[in-house]
Amino acid sequence: MKTKGRNYRFELSMAAALLLTAWAGTGWAAGHAVLGIDGPNFTFTAKDGHINTSDGNSIYMWGYAQGSGPGAVMQYPGPTMIVNQGDVVTVTLYNELPVPTSLTFPGQNVSASGGTAGLLTQEAPAVGAPGGPVTYTFTATEPGTYLYYSGTQWDLQNEMGLVGALIVRPTGFDSETIVGRRAYEHADSQYDQEFLFFLTDMDEKIHDQVELQVLQRQPIEVDMTTWYHQYWFINGRSGMDTVLPAGATWLPNQPYDGMAVFHPGDRVLMRVIGAGREAHPFHFHGNHALVIARDGRPLSSSPGAGADLAYKQFTTPSAPGTTYDQIYTWTGAGLGWDIYGHTSTNDALQPFEYEPDHGKPFPVKLPPEQDITFGQMYSGSPFMGAIGTLPPGEGGFNPGAFFYMWHSHNERELCDGNIFPGGMLTFAIILPNPPPL
Repeated sequence: MKTKGRNYRFELSMAAALLLTAWAGTGWAAGHAVLGIDGPNFTFTAKDGHINTSDGNSIYMWGYAQGSGPGAVMQYPGPTMIVNQGDVVTVTLYNELPVPTSLTFPGQNVSASGGTAGLLTQEAPAVGAPGGPVTYTFTATEPGTYLYYSGTQWDLQNEMGLVGALIVRPTGFDSETIVGRRAYEHADSQYDQEFLFFLTDMDEKIHDQVELQVLQRQPIEVDMTTWYHQYWFINGRSGMDTVLPAGATWLPNQPYDGMAVFHPGDRVLMRVIGAGREAHPFHFHGNHALVIARDGRPLSSSPGAGADLAYKQFTTPSAPGTTYDQIYTWTGAGLGWDIYGHTSTNDALQPFEYEPDHGKPFPVKLPPEQDITFGQMYSGSPFMGAIGTLPPGEGGFNPGAFFYMWHSHNERELCDGNIFPGGMLTFAIILPNPPPL
């Protein structure tokens, strides 16, 4: 179902409001964590629903809901499962779909009970068919970033949305700790802020076909060899929905945002998951990132060596089924000018400021205000944290921060229905450190 086009000015206003809230509070200083549900015991229900895209489309989906019964709401992607190393994890799966379905957990040694036997694992039977729910059990022996998805008719059911993320915290992890928060047991994986980038793609025609078959109570039969993607998502949202608040009430089936907000000098843990059918080069402006782990395993030459085999990259390949843990840190190093606008080397250094550029002038002479076209995200100044003059009618878009677009490097994947902006696109926002009040 097509609706009217989106109000991007309103959405950017919401993003600016979120940014100002972050400045005024202490949440970002304390460290952002990936949103999800804590284990070790989970109850999921496979059911249908719809998601929204930024071009005003509504797409029929299957997905996992947290809990069971009428109040359980399907979401895309499925709930992010967060457990601790050593936990005995149990996941009970109910099914309200017209086809059998299941769960698989790559990288885990899983046992299953209940339901009916499937090709790969025990399955929860189709709604109305005999048989009960399935319970999956495994011990989370290794910390890291993982994927979970349906093990039944994988090509169709993952396309329809039966997919999600699993995060295993290392032994001794304390969610309230600011210093010493780690992705793995070694200090190389210490971080200050943490963000998930769950990358998927979609063929709308398949979803329309399945919806029609469900409504007409026909067998679900789809030719997957004709698959061709037209939509791309970060955490189940397309740009610019990715910058809207997590849990936005007008996106009830897409609870996770995709915007990264941090300060200069923060060690930012990027958990990148390739959960689609094709590879998507996820490109992050501003700096390289240090890849410390892949597929839930640290890049170590030997146990206890830390990430001694880590390497830097400017674009994450994100092949299907792969996960990357990488550390991103931004200080403005090497820009060749003072990002804080200091006019003298005698001015006090800001925390994590790149000292070789301290006091260096901005290398471009800015034109007078009457010659400037003021964009929505223009801060009024090229300098970190400086608030400049904006013309009448531009209130609310004066953040005094640095904005970088993080996105797929396949250009067509930055659109929804050939409309830009959309698709696999979000923003990273670098706040002044310390943030202004």
